[in-house]
Amino acid sequence: MGKASFVIRRILQLGVTFWAVGTVLFFMFRLMPGDPTSFIISPQMTPEAREQVIASYGLDEPLYVQYVKFLQNALTLDFGQSFQAKAPVQEVIMTYLPNTLVLMLTAFAIAYFFGITLGVLSGWYRGSRFERSTVITALVARSVPSFWVGLMVLWVFGAGFGVIPMSGMSGLGSDTQSFWQMVFSVDFLRHLAAPALVLAYYFMGYPLLIMRSSMLEVLSEDFVDVCRAKGLKERTIMFRHAARNALLPIVTAAAIALGYAVGGSVLIETVFAWPGIGREMVRAVLRRDFPVAQGTFMVLAATIIILNFVADLVYGYLDPRVTYD
Repeated sequence: MGKASFVIRRILQLGVTFWAVGTVLFFMFRLMPGDPTSFIISPQMTPEAREQVIASYGLDEPLYVQYVKFLQNALTLDFGQSFQAKAPVQEVIMTYLPNTLVLMLTAFAIAYFFGITLGVLSGWYRGSRFERSTVITALVARSVPSFWVGLMVLWVFGAGFGVIPMSGMSGLGSDTQSFWQMVFSVDFLRHLAAPALVLAYYFMGYPLLIMRSSMLEVLSEDFVDVCRAKGLKERTIMFRHAARNALLPIVTAAAIALGYAVGGSVLIETVFAWPGIGREMVRAVLRRDFPVAQGTFMVLAATIIILNFVADLVYGYLDPRVTYD
């Protein structure tokens, strides 16, 4: 199978996956116990007013009609009107998505910088106490729930020492600032530090273990001995030659990890009350705001699915040994 056929097949798989995710989300929220109209209908409304409100959201139509309309609208990224905010879901998502991206990309950059660096060093100094300690650190980072680490950080450094803010991403008086003015303010960085570092600690184990394994494989190749025979310094061999050749699995894994990082920020946003798309998704589920819940879930799912597709393409481009059978 050629590369073009592989890409076409993967695109068709993307379409089927999107349909399956959308179908599960649609029926999952509608089969949950409870009445979503309780949040949009006031007890003081007349029966005629109630019916009018229900009809305006299309909740009076048969389930199969709602399902067909949902799929049709999803193709144009139209997820309907929020029950709670009384605004289009796209507006709700775009209000909170930048906050999530700032948190997630900051944590991702920190995690991959330290993960790759420690992975290179642990692979180079294999069998040492340093390698054992870094591997244990990586395994603990991947094993301990991120929300528990976040709660401990809040308890010790927030409630205990009072050195970090307890919630939110800005203090009082910042509402009048633009988004970029707020992002580059000291107050914002104080609010960002704790959730970003907790999230980075959780993500760090993945690139660390992959880089260590890749380094061990690269260091067994002949070109490392050739570099030593040429009299190159050990640090030059480690970073300029061995680490560079060991980066291929990291580059492709980064695309996959980036997708899961968006979803992984949900718990941290909830713990630190960070006003991002993950926290809004949780609030939408609790309020039974179907359109917002479906829209945010679809955005997170689409991010993961598309980045997995990108990872497949990038890996094939960077490694000519890959065949598309």
